[in-house]
Amino acid sequence: MGANEYDLFRAMPSAPDTDRPNSARMYDYYLGGSAHFAIDRKAADDALAVLPQSAVYARANRAFLGRAVRFLLSEGVDQFLDLGSGIPTVGNVHEIAHRIDPSVRVAYVDHEPVAVAHAQRMLTGQANVTITQADVRDPQSVLTAPGVAGMLDFSRPIAVLAIAILPFVPDDAEVHRLVASYREASAPGSWLAISHISQVSATDEQVRVAHEVMARTPTPVLWRDRESVLSLFDGYALADPGLVLSPLWRPDSQISFGEAGQANAYGGVGLLAG
Repeated sequence: MGANEYDLFRAMPSAPDTDRPNSARMYDYYLGGSAHFAIDRKAADDALAVLPQSAVYARANRAFLGRAVRFLLSEGVDQFLDLGSGIPTVGNVHEIAHRIDPSVRVAYVDHEPVAVAHAQRMLTGQANVTITQADVRDPQSVLTAPGVAGMLDFSRPIAVLAIAILPFVPDDAEVHRLVASYREASAPGSWLAISHISQVSATDEQVRVAHEVMARTPTPVLWRDRESVLSLFDGYALADPGLVLSPLWRPDSQISFGEAGQANAYGGVGLLAG
């Protein structure tokens, strides 16, 4: 066990599962973080060997999150529910929001113990921010958790952030029920932000290998096409420019369609009508 892994174990209230790779820890590895184990790195490297765009996808999601949060703040949003928030890294929602308005409230939710343990350490002493360990696929437990219900006022508009989390709900009927549950809990004027992996530049073989790698984890994934992702915004009016390749959603600098396609992801932000 390396020094980094030893430190991770020491930070945990109970030993994490290291028998199988974990998607959150693999994602952290793609982003250049340190909260991962050898088994996660092996799985991530296997994916990168066949699908080098995996790291591009992770970085594109993170960048999309930042742009979406800044847009939502400009629209007056002051409450965020970040589903599947992952292992904290640079550009967390509360960091972006509190630079503009320290009163903004952020409730993070994740099921992965390493992600939650890191977030708890990072958020010590932080006002208006919570982290809740819960399964986002169980909306009732999420919405009634003290860290969520006690932090967010659901009688007022909120922004639900589903960044790179819905692929981990591979059943189409379940993912629609899931999104509907969070929509029904939200007041008119609320928002939904989604980024979702999709086959754009990846070949069929690359997608097959990606599915095989993720099948080793407790959370297999499903890549969805644009129309399938668009259907998840039922009940929401998409803000310009609609559902597009995630790097092309209100980019900070010019990017070509070909470059954007390397991310293999679509992103959009929608407003819940009154």
